[in-house]
Amino acid sequence: MRLRFGEFGFDDSGRSLSRAGVAIPLSPRAFDLLQLLLEQRPRVLTQAELRDRLWPDTVVAYTSLARLVTEVRHALADSSERPRFVRTVYGCGYAFIGDAVAALSCCGLEWAGHRLPLVEGENLIGRGDDCQVRIESTKVSRHHAKVVVAGGEATIEDLGSKNGTYLGTARVQAPARLATGAEILVGTAVLRFVGPAGQGATETA
Repeated sequence: MRLRFGEFGFDDSGRSLSRAGVAIPLSPRAFDLLQLLLEQRPRVLTQAELRDRLWPDTVVAYTSLARLVTEVRHALADSSERPRFVRTVYGCGYAFIGDAVAALSCCGLEWAGHRLPLVEGENLIGRGDDCQVRIESTKVSRHHAKVVVAGGEATIEDLGSKNGTYLGTARVQAPARLATGAEILVGTAVLRFVGPAGQGATETA
């Protein structure tokens, strides 16, 4: 999960928090707290739920969670009185209230004359409302396939679709690496992958 909110960047795979490209130190548990709040945004996480997730099978002082929240707020230059990101719900818990958006990758898909940017992480292809690449067709499953972008590389994977996903003329049976120019057939839609310059040929992962 790579997200941007305000001037901050968050990457759970690299366990990094940055501000305008400069790394911001966080203790491991404070990072875990921020990750939980981001994953569940804008839902309020109760104090009991957070303690159970952050300190499983361990009894900790009531103030331990409050100290972590203070550390996260300090890292984000946030304020409990006028919060931009972390809101206190008194007598209950905490919630992330900032506008967090997935960080765009350097990859995309071309389809029907349009360039569709891909985000870092998973990009669902299908006719479901939650798909990043939405194709309205009865030949396309709700969650048909997904493109996973990580570290400047991308793979295509079929999600058990009824009509299959094809990379060129080959049916995708396992995650397959994508290179610029690779054609992906989903139903009757032909998508062309565009990645970083200098990529090699398409390979099976």
